[in-house]
Amino acid sequence: MAAVTSVMRAQQLLLSRIEAVLKPHGLTFAAYEALRLLAFTRTGTLPMGKMGTRLMVHPASVTNVIGRLERRGLVGRAPSPDDRRVVLATITPAGRDLAEEATVALNEAGFGIAALPAERAAEITAALRAVRVSVGELSDE
Repeated sequence: MAAVTSVMRAQQLLLSRIEAVLKPHGLTFAAYEALRLLAFTRTGTLPMGKMGTRLMVHPASVTNVIGRLERRGLVGRAPSPDDRRVVLATITPAGRDLAEEATVALNEAGFGIAALPAERAAEITAALRAVRVSVGELSDE
């Protein structure tokens, strides 16, 4: 249980720092994740249901985040031309720019990980990946 407690405490500390870095950009971590997810896609568009699955959040959370981003002109929403029951979210150029700015800021923050030797950071990443595989979040490929 000590390892679980340590991981959870580290998660709380990192999330707090991430939120502080994103705040000047007007983003929460959830909003940043949504923008990044859309920016990573080939077309910049995903069904909102698929976003919820990939972000591992409830569909209502995706709807709320996308609604806030849409009001700021960072994403758009429209029915799928193939299936009108499906709502697509699409990142705008302003959304791409903001996602990139926020990513630069997050990378510059380092979060204490940058102070670790590269081998140690790789070990931590591998250990956490193994945990994620064991609980079924990732495949072991």
